[in-house]
Amino acid sequence: MRFKLLTILSLLILFLSFCKKDPEIIPISEDDLSESYEPIVPTGWPSPVYDFTGNSVTKEIFTLGRHLFYEPMLSEDSSISCGSCHQQIFAFSNGPGHPTSHGVHNLLGKRNSPAMFNLTWHQKIMWDGGISNLENQPIGPISNPIEMNLSFNDAINRIAASYKYKTLCYKAYGDSTVTSQRFLKSFAQFMGLMVSYRSKYDKVKSGEESFNAQENSGYTVFKAKCASCHSEPLFSDYSFRNNGLPITAFQDSGRYRITLDPNDLYKFKVPSLRNLGYSAPYMHDGRFSSLTAVLNHYTSGVTNTPNLDPLLVSGISLSTQEKNDLIAFLNTLNDAEFIKDPRFSEIH
Repeated sequence: MRFKLLTILSLLILFLSFCKKDPEIIPISEDDLSESYEPIVPTGWPSPVYDFTGNSVTKEIFTLGRHLFYEPMLSEDSSISCGSCHQQIFAFSNGPGHPTSHGVHNLLGKRNSPAMFNLTWHQKIMWDGGISNLENQPIGPISNPIEMNLSFNDAINRIAASYKYKTLCYKAYGDSTVTSQRFLKSFAQFMGLMVSYRSKYDKVKSGEESFNAQENSGYTVFKAKCASCHSEPLFSDYSFRNNGLPITAFQDSGRYRITLDPNDLYKFKVPSLRNLGYSAPYMHDGRFSSLTAVLNHYTSGVTNTPNLDPLLVSGISLSTQEKNDLIAFLNTLNDAEFIKDPRFSEIH
């Protein structure tokens, strides 16, 4: 009798389970399964300078550029790649242990490897604006004798002889011929899609988040005392200015090195304030290791050198509280999603 009751109870449970409604199955869209390789212009941002006209973005061409970015074969002794000095975890700068670039044969450059993002909005690339087109940017560091020290022709020949790159080129362009144009355009796609636009600041602007009281106070200080050169939303006007740094033994002449115009002596491109939390040290030569040191320069360290920017003749007045609030705001410009974006990570 007991066995019969247990059997009936089991059948009842099984019947009820058949009657229970299945959980909703949400279909997975193609967008969920694939990463985006469409160029991005965030809402409210100006039109980029480089707009991919004549260089239509595909995942395959982007991937070719991604491999090239991390390719040590592009340096004289195959020891370093572009990704050696531009590391994703540091917003594609060189990190705190390298105030200036570190090239082949342990050679040290004169300048800090700048963070890389939002490059399609740059009229001029590099601290001195020596590169005018995103597609030509890789030629500079590859051929620089204290960086990668390899002629551009030798770089192309090495890549063209590689079975790996013949295969990648075939996938990208339909045949395996490596040309300088394909090399540079694929590089441009990889670098050009590095758009940093998902910081807390951006989410506040889109209504997803809010500043706390200190961040809001810092934003007020920023708009009153910093925005003239570091204009929103890119947080730079990408102009060239002398910000009053004392001249070091390197005697780096800045923009003058490119134009030979005395009016450009000691001027460097205004960097973006985005991702400062990841990209220390700061300034064109990495002389300041903290944001506090940077702000102290503007309050009490500006030196009256030739072509000093008129906005800095008297320095910038900031109280201790204003400095703390300003740093709190600047930290809202850090884009944690950007430095973890798997599309830009090292690939082998």
